[in-house]
Amino acid sequence: MRIKNVALAGTMESSDIMVTLEPNETDGLVVELDSTVEKQFGREIRRVIGETLLELGVDNAKVTAVDKGALDCAIRARVKTAAYRASGETPCCWGGETK
Repeated sequence: MRIKNVALAGTMESSDIMVTLEPNETDGLVVELDSTVEKQFGREIRRVIGETLLELGVDNAKVTAVDKGALDCAIRARVKTAAYRASGETPCCWGGETK
């Protein structure tokens, strides 16, 4: 999956995360994180973001995440939503393939 546009997903509400994805000028994933629980869970949040993007085949993007205590499942959902929006692809409900 190729990130073509800037896209975001999520809210600034408690227990949520706002994820913004944009094309990266250089190769690789760059994750900027602002979290209320960064000292305790920052490394884990970054890992979940990175793993989710790699599962989608995204290996070149800039991610800005503002976390308000989101669980891993919410982080994955927001990252996936932002990635599909930024790539212009539509997820298929059968097996995670894209149309």
